[in-house]
Amino acid sequence: MALKTKLFDVAEHLETEEDIKIFLQDAAKGTPEEFIHALNTAARAMGMTEVAKKAGVTRASLYKSLADGGKPQFTTVSKVIKALGCKLAVA
Repeated sequence: MALKTKLFDVAEHLETEEDIKIFLQDAAKGTPEEFIHALNTAARAMGMTEVAKKAGVTRASLYKSLADGGKPQFTTVSKVIKALGCKLAVA
């Protein structure tokens, strides 16, 4: 009998705003590309449609901005962070 596996998706395990906050805090220690990838994961966990609505952007533009290789503007990143229930801080 063959063993069936599936890809691990962190988004399936981010269930609360606190989970998302901790996840993004850890991701902020990495590269900008890693942080954008983490924003994508967190947005998928909350629901892209809901995040796009809260951020005031279209769902399609949110997908494009947060896709691998995407180069979102700072205003977009800031809006997404706020939509996820987080705040941007410099320490």
